[in-house]
Amino acid sequence: MKRNLARTTLVTLSLAFLVVGQAPASNASTCTAAGLAGSWGYTYTGMLILPTGPVPVAAVGHYSADASGNISGTQTRTVAGESAQEVIKGSATVSADCTGTATIGVYDQSGNLLRSAVLAAVYVNNGKIARDIFESLTLADGTNVPVVITAEANKQ
Repeated sequence: MKRNLARTTLVTLSLAFLVVGQAPASNASTCTAAGLAGSWGYTYTGMLILPTGPVPVAAVGHYSADASGNISGTQTRTVAGESAQEVIKGSATVSADCTGTATIGVYDQSGNLLRSAVLAAVYVNNGKIARDIFESLTLADGTNVPVVITAEANKQ
């Protein structure tokens, strides 16, 4: 009797582990540029690593993404307490596993390129939230600036 109970418990636990460990394919999340198209709001915070030391940076903004991955929007950012209004334009790609990259140009209000950035992204909550990290930041003159900046965007 004890052997049968132990065997039944072991089989039940093994089946439970298999069921929990593997989600059915119909519940698997996949992402597409078309599915991520729409209006987004975001914030980012972090540090620029300058030769004189780290400098805080933060921004809040919004953008629209189309089904082809084109991005356009505006942001208000601060660097070391100095605020500016900026325009962003760029493109993003996304993989079925909900990871992606974006290349974003940042412009002043007159349309002059100030800098560009490459971000790595992961989309969570069924594509309603994007979490990003800046991989690079390049000034308009080609100077690369080391950064530690993370961002979060929410689909509206």
